Amino acid sequence: MNEFETIYEKWHEYAKGRDVPSLINLYAEDAVFESPLVPAILDQDSGVLRGRQEIVRFLEEGTKRRPNDLVRWHRTGKYFINGDTLIWEYPRETPEGDQIDILEVMQISDYKIMNHRIYWGWFGCSQLIASALKKNSS
Repeated sequence: MNEFETIYEKWHEYAKGRDVPSLINLYAEDAVFESPLVPAILDQDSGVLRGRQEIVRFLEEGTKRRPNDLVRWHRTGKYFINGDTLIWEYPRETPEGDQIDILEVMQISDYKIMNHRIYWGWFGCSQLIASALKKNSS
């Protein structure tokens, strides 16, 4: 397996299996991670995390909160590589119904994730908005 296939397979395996120690080891020490879920989970304004120390905090907290039936981990098996960039999708439609729809975009170097951006689709965003509204009304 090349470095892109390795990250594609291992990241999914470790994230799905809640294996935070193995997952964080896929990231470079100075990696940058961006997701709209960061402010929701870590109660901060920015969705940007810098370095393994910040990223692991998010991964640990996200794993604790995960029992969400809309996280089904369905992928099509297709991924795209261009230069140092790896991209794949968790599509909304799955054989078991809708799931949180996200696009994973990673810059890879020497088998390490240097930059990881997660983009949410309309269905996932609607779930985040509903959660934020519920949180603010409490």
